[in-house]
This record gives sequence, structure tokens and C-alpha cells, in this order.
Amino acid sequence: MRLLQGTANVLTIATLVVGVGMAMRAESEQGRQPRVESEDYLHVPVPPGFRVEATESDGPVFADPRGRTLYRWPLKTLRSGDAGERRGGAPVCDDHPSTETAGLMSPYPPGLTLPELDKRPSCTQVWPPVLASDSSMPVGKWGIVKRKDGSKQWTYDGYPLYISSLDQQPGDVFGVASRKLQFDSPAVREPIGPPMNVPPEFAVMQVATGRLLVTHVGFSVYTWDKDAPNKSNCTSICTQEWRPVLAPATVQPQGEWTIIERSPGIKQWAFRKRPLYTRVADVRLRSFEGSDTPGWHNVYTHRAPAPPKGFTVQDSASGQVLADSHGMTIYVYACDDDSSDQLACDHPTNTQVYRFAICGGGDPMKCLQTFPPVLAPKDAKVDSRIWSVMDIDPNTGHLAAPGQANALHVWAYRQRPVYTFVGDRRPGDINADGWGEVMGWRNGFKAFWLRDDFFSNAG
Repeated sequence: MRLLQGTANVLTIATLVVGVGMAMRAESEQGRQPRVESEDYLHVPVPPGFRVEATESDGPVFADPRGRTLYRWPLKTLRSGDAGERRGGAPVCDDHPSTETAGLMSPYPPGLTLPELDKRPSCTQVWPPVLASDSSMPVGKWGIVKRKDGSKQWTYDGYPLYISSLDQQPGDVFGVASRKLQFDSPAVREPIGPPMNVPPEFAVMQVATGRLLVTHVGFSVYTWDKDAPNKSNCTSICTQEWRPVLAPATVQPQGEWTIIERSPGIKQWAFRKRPLYTRVADVRLRSFEGSDTPGWHNVYTHRAPAPPKGFTVQDSASGQVLADSHGMTIYVYACDDDSSDQLACDHPTNTQVYRFAICGGGDPMKCLQTFPPVLAPKDAKVDSRIWSVMDIDPNTGHLAAPGQANALHVWAYRQRPVYTFVGDRRPGDINADGWGEVMGWRNGFKAFWLRDDFFSNAG
């Protein structure tokens, strides 16, 4: 059993507005500001008042004048139709609550009554549009589109923009669970931000462990402990297994990127003074297999905040998972209903009907037995906002009332409770990974993957 250790390098960001909701308590120091590592990005034009905010795990994002993250809802083809918004099209997220299933995601047919209609919000209540004034003018990729009610809405790169009702402070990105979605997954909202300042040969990918640096086609890049700053010691036999990432002859160093000369006329990229390589044996995109070789490491532009003290990392049959203090695998729950507005149902403020159906046949008490939430100590402390502590009503699954006697004090990731599974007996068991609909991608439970060698990703 290995305790997860280490914290990200940090940089204080702007003063934040405090306030999360009375029943949801981030057990950090009163008034303490989240600290995040700076990532270099390209400075592009933004409308007056808009800005770029650093986040703890999602990189730089565009934000409105109050610092709230901006999102788009790109169109996705589902099994029985499309959901989302077209680039250059009119906004479809409106203020009329959906009442029936849309039949876009099997096995649900269209026309079924959605649960708890008396409490169901409209799309714009969950995703308020980012409105433009009459005097607003397009700039760069920023444009303006007219909504059905005649109001004007900002767009970026042709997509209408929204904020999330869950985001309370600058740097929050709670509108989505930011988990990799595959197969028959819903059309989810995604945060937008400026392009990263990386050479054309590279890209940055979001994984559970941070912001992974990869080649432009998605293969991992690595650094070696035996190299010196801006000097490669990987030659001869070493280069048979590790291929230097070569730089064009005319390229110039810029920012965190430097160029080293391996031999006359042969240049190699270095990031933060560390020479970069790809692994010849890698066959999967964004692989972590190279880091199994002593002295070799994957490269991040930013590491995700470490989980709270007491969580552990466990080896499983398919990679590494986050686990509780006893080594039992942590699971996250994701849910989006089959409505035209594809609203999420994975947060304690959402309906719990779907989760109760998946984990307990509709019985909340059976859910508590099958997937118990991970309890947090009363004096739990956290050093990030992506991890928090909240009080849950065990009978409803919603946030507990202030002072509620039977409330469960639980750990939460991105404001969603995390769980263990009653069927896991030993550290590293992942018996509930994929528990739910379509292997858990649409409505169900997935293991908290830190490294999944089967799907070649980290969460």
C-alpha cells in the first residue's frame, strides 16, 4: 500500500469570492485562496471585461467579468439523433424545462416522462447564457448571436457560451465532471480556454493526474533523470529505445521551450530545460508505460492537486486506481438524462432517481450498502477546491440541511461524492468499474483511474 504524496507547484491567483452553500463545506482554512500552477498560453483578443483564469486541474480557461468559467455545448451524434449546439448555429438551450425523454440514447424510447418534473430546472437555469450588451462588439474569435427571446449571447469560435450554476468562485470548473467519455456517452458541456503555448509538434491532454504533454498525434513524451539541464545524455544504445523529439533547424527557443543541439545541425526540443523523448515501444496514445522504466517520467505542464491525506494508490489488473485508506478502490458516479437538453444528474443537487435505480433498484438504503460514500473525518482538511467535504442526507442523497443529525460527512471530487463498492474484497479490486448503463459511461460508476493501461488513459 502506497500513500499518495506530493503537491503541485503553486502560484497564487486572483482574490476569490468565498461561498459554496451552507451544507457543502470545504474544510480548508477560512478565507484561504486556492493556489495553482501557471501554464503558458497564447494571449488572444478577448472582449472588454473577459479574462483568463488559472484552474487547479483544467488549465487556463476563459472567464466572464466575474471570473466564472465559460463553457460550450458542441454537437454530438448519439444513437438516435444529435444533441448539443452546432458551430455557427443558434442557441438551443432555453428556459423551458424538458418533460419527456428525447430517445437519443438507447435503451430509452422517446416520450417517457422525466422524473421529478416539479423540481426539474430549465436548461438556462443550470447553464445561464453569457449575454452581450447592445453595445458589445465582436473581437477575434468572439462573436454575438441572437437568442429566441431577442437577447444577445456571446459566442467563441462559433459556439454559444454559458456559465455553470455550480461554479461559485473564479477558477471553479464544476459544470462537468471532466471524466473521459467514450462509447454511447452524452453530449456534455466543456470549458473553453486560450490555446496553449506549445510548439506545433506538441499538444496538451487532460488526464486525471494532470495536464499531460504529448506529441501532436497524442503519443506521450518523456524526460530522463540522467540528462542535465538543456543537455541530453541519451546516446547510442539509449536512442534505440528512446527517440529524441527533434526540432526544426530554424526554430527558436521561446518561453519554457528551449533547443539543444545533439550534434551539428541536429536539434532537440527541451521543456523547462528537460530534453524530450518518445518511447519507441509505445503503441497506445498518452501511454504511461514508459514511466515504469527507472529514471524515465511522463511530462506534465501541470499536475493535478493531490487527493486529501489518507487516500492511497493501488495497483489493479489494468493499471492504477485511487483508493481509500484501507486500499479499497474509489468510484465516481456520472449521469446525464436522455432529454433534449442533456442535463447532468450526478450532483447532489440533481435528482437521485437514476443513481438509486443503478445502485439499489430504487432503494436509497440498498445504495448506501452497495456503494457507500467515503466518509471524511469531522476535522478533515483540504488544500484544493477540486477536493472537498460535504454533508449528505442518507435518505435522499441530496445535500443535508444545516445541523442535520444523521447527515453523512463525505469526501467529494469536483463536488460529487466518491464511493467504494461492497463487492471489492482486496486492495486493487475493480469489480464495479463499468457498473451501470453502457459500461457506466452514461449512467453508472467508474473506478477513479490514475492510470488505465487497457484504455490507455488516466481517468
